[in-house]
Amino acid sequence: MTAPTCAFPVQLKVPSVSGLSRVTSSLYISSAMAANNRHMLSSHQITTVINVSVEVTNTRYEDIQYMQVPVADTPISRLCDFFDPIADHIHSVEMKQGRTLLHCVAGVSRSATLCLAYLMKYHAMSLLDAHLWTKSCRPIIRPNNGFWEQLIHYEFQLFGKNTVHMVISPMGLIPDLYEKEVRLMIPL
Repeated sequence: MTAPTCAFPVQLKVPSVSGLSRVTSSLYISSAMAANNRHMLSSHQITTVINVSVEVTNTRYEDIQYMQVPVADTPISRLCDFFDPIADHIHSVEMKQGRTLLHCVAGVSRSATLCLAYLMKYHAMSLLDAHLWTKSCRPIIRPNNGFWEQLIHYEFQLFGKNTVHMVISPMGLIPDLYEKEVRLMIPL
């Protein structure tokens, strides 16, 4: 598979955190508020909305397909059970020329985690590259540590190696790509 077609360095991307953040030509991430905005959905030609939460109810529009992934944003939630089915569904929508919107409450942890899994599976991106790419599209993403552990396991299943590791820090166990950030934190 290839890198997302939304514009690796070729196009200038302006990340959006309040609206829909475009990750690939057919995949977007957003908050629940943006996902329930009819104008936003139609202006981005969204055909499928995947709600990755237990606490949000979607306003349903007749021309859009809806899916629910009932997972709480806790480190013990098994979001990994949905990695393959949701990645496969996003790919299926893309093959039919559709567009998918993944959302949770804030568009930070659960929807970002499923996005990373999709990019690894269908764009053959390493977890590190998938994270860097998605963060460039939506700077506020930050999967919880339990989801990171599940993504690390999934990356190993897919590729037989890992590009992100969990490490011990003063803040507890964190993904190594947050190490520099934690070191720069000033204790109160």
